[in-house]
Amino acid sequence: MNGLANIKTIAKRELGAYFTSPLAYVFIVIFLLLCGFFTFMVGGFFQRGEASLVRPFFDWHPWFYLFLVPAVGMRLWAEERRVGTIELLLTMPITAWQAIVGKFLASWLFLGLALLLTFPVVMTVNYLGSPDNGVILSGYIGSWLMAGAYLAVSCITSAMTRTQVVSFIISVVVCLFLILAGFPPVVNLISSWASPTLVDVVTSFSVITHFEGFQKGILDSRDVLFFLSLIGFSLFTTGVILRGHRAG
Repeated sequence: MNGLANIKTIAKRELGAYFTSPLAYVFIVIFLLLCGFFTFMVGGFFQRGEASLVRPFFDWHPWFYLFLVPAVGMRLWAEERRVGTIELLLTMPITAWQAIVGKFLASWLFLGLALLLTFPVVMTVNYLGSPDNGVILSGYIGSWLMAGAYLAVSCITSAMTRTQVVSFIISVVVCLFLILAGFPPVVNLISSWASPTLVDVVTSFSVITHFEGFQKGILDSRDVLFFLSLIGFSLFTTGVILRGHRAG
């Protein structure tokens, strides 16, 4: 019970830190502007003539998160290391794991809030037609899980360095790999010289491959497990890195 209280305390502290700086508001505004512009202008929502958010809205999320999520996650541990408060944090009566989970949950909830604020898009498609809101809900769940996976990767890179910019760049590179592993042009290129087994192995690491099911309204346990496993592995790795810093 005390462990949960510690996690809650860390999460509240971290969440409060977001909204006491311009970062949260800048992130939310940019994310909402990108969603609106790409859905209705680039995505051709009105030209499609169908009440669906699969292509014009959710298709862009892996690319939005590629830059926006590392921008949120880069400060999680890099800033603590830069100002020297990480030693103080890890000597408090909490475990490193509690601190990691608390900071991650705060950032993940923040990303969830930004995602929820796209509700005008859902209201618009319901006003103009009769969409399958179950499919839309599934897409939102998948999008939030995918954002969590990107964020967990950013936790690793943030724990590795004192510099937020370096953390951001490494996170973008890793997350780009997670996208390109299932990006159709890349998959077609690999298929031209690799065996089907190798292609399946590569695409199994892709967030796009596992996000597609959510976009279609399919809550496949394998896709959910992929994102949760990626989050769990990344947070575990973050813990190993932080323990190394403390031992050093």
